Amino acid sequence: MRVLGVDPGLTRCGLGIVEGAPGRPPKLVAVGVIRTPTDLDVAKRLVRIEQGIDEWIAEHRPDSVAVERVFAQNNVRTVMGTAQASGVAMVVAARRGLPVALHTPSEVKAAVTGSGRADKEQVTTMVTRILSLPERPTPADAADALALAICQVWRGGVANKLAEAAATRTNLEAAAQAQSRLQLARLRAAVAAQEGRK
Repeated sequence: MRVLGVDPGLTRCGLGIVEGAPGRPPKLVAVGVIRTPTDLDVAKRLVRIEQGIDEWIAEHRPDSVAVERVFAQNNVRTVMGTAQASGVAMVVAARRGLPVALHTPSEVKAAVTGSGRADKEQVTTMVTRILSLPERPTPADAADALALAICQVWRGGVANKLAEAAATRTNLEAAAQAQSRLQLARLRAAVAAQEGRK
């Protein structure tokens, strides 16, 4: 499974793509950051982010997209920009027909470090180690995007398998019920035919 992780932000939007499966070490495909100038109109900055994410999806063809779930912060301006960039990422993915997963920062930290309270330094160190990178990904937005992608490969893959298993079970149960109804209908028809002969 190939996943594009998006660490949303107006000034720097981190992008990281990894490939892997649950239980196996993921591999780095690409990492980078979309930067937009602070003096540019917000709408134009969002267009640049949209174009950048769309280009990455076209070039690297991920199977899914993982975006950091935005939560309330003290700085309303920061959270607004993050939420806007997050929405753009989700729209681009949806337009391309890709499933989108949202992960909280603590969920991502727990997935890559084992602790939901890890700091950015610990996340970057573990991302570097997990992906066997020769050097640390910078800036932190890039490392965070890779952490999101790793989280989705490991957790999303398991969730997908559980969903598939549940769907298979539901289908089997429905088939068994249909078979039972068919057998009951045949039995009733046979009883009715027997009584008609009497």
